[in-house]
Amino acid sequence: MKVVPLTPDYELTAFDCGDEQLNNFLFEDAKPSLELRIANTFILEDDGRIVAYFCLLNDKVSKDEIIGSRWKKIRAKFPGGKQFRSYPTVKIGRFAVALDYRGRNIGSWLMDMLKDMLEHSSAHSAFRYITVDAYLSAVPFYEKNGFVHLTKKDEDEHTRLMFFDMKEVE
Repeated sequence: MKVVPLTPDYELTAFDCGDEQLNNFLFEDAKPSLELRIANTFILEDDGRIVAYFCLLNDKVSKDEIIGSRWKKIRAKFPGGKQFRSYPTVKIGRFAVALDYRGRNIGSWLMDMLKDMLEHSSAHSAFRYITVDAYLSAVPFYEKNGFVHLTKKDEDEHTRLMFFDMKEVE
């Protein structure tokens, strides 16, 4: 298995993760997002089959989005008075594993690879956190992979804002 970046001439093959929105993003929105420089998509291949994919884009966490105690914990991690109203992040815009590859720990393996990839590319653009708007059904997966909730404000929503501190990768 190998991870490759989506390019404008990449020929997308069959993929079904069981979620219509995630499937549609790959086939309808991933290339336009790349061309518009909004998001980059990466594909996990196995003998020419699409096993999984994720897309990354820039984001931020800001004081306005986060309940006070969590914000204080985030700010406390920055010594020397370097405390701002927001901090740069990389957002996981989409993350999906094909149905026929589920139950093989591929999602967690791919998440570890994603974190490692970001750790080694951070010389180009600085960020401290990875964020994700996790579907409620995916929250346990992200928790298992070290993500925590940023706020309680979204408890009744269909997604939860979560983050991972890249300092945990070092």
